[in-house]
Amino acid sequence: MARRARACTHCIDSLPLGANPVFQVHADARILLASQAPGRVAHESGVPFSDRSGRRLREWTGLDGATFYDPRRVAIVPMGFCFPGSGPGGDLPPRPECAPLWRDRFLDQLGRVRLTLVIGSHAQRWHLGGTGRVVHAATRWLEEGGNVVPLPHPSPRNNGWLKRNPWFERDLVPRLQARIASVLAC
Repeated sequence: MARRARACTHCIDSLPLGANPVFQVHADARILLASQAPGRVAHESGVPFSDRSGRRLREWTGLDGATFYDPRRVAIVPMGFCFPGSGPGGDLPPRPECAPLWRDRFLDQLGRVRLTLVIGSHAQRWHLGGTGRVVHAATRWLEEGGNVVPLPHPSPRNNGWLKRNPWFERDLVPRLQARIASVLAC
């Protein structure tokens, strides 16, 4: 299925840089990163989170590059597999056609996942339902725990959010790192 998804051109006419599906999957993955859509750098490199956002995300997770990019440990399945283009406030939302085409098929093959990190509002709506803000969903996880962890997008565009919410890096990130280490140790 991954081979078919990498060859997908379903919405190519709506993609400014053409189709280049970027994801990382393996049936043995224990952690799922459910993200938005690859950015321009990931589109060009073919490697998910290969930019500043990825560096910050690896810091938050406490994973080194080798572990983060090991598909047997970490699956990365965005809501949209291709770079959707840029708008005035940053990258455009994921193409709406992609998730219905591929998401359930991929998630069904990831039966060993024990922890899902849900990055950004589009992925949070899919995995958590509702239209709540990340601040509420993340504080709920801090209070209640669970196997689905909502995270803000690690983009530098969210530096203001991180400054207004210092509890995220102070309280949630260490707990997240401990949970990830526990999941990968099993």
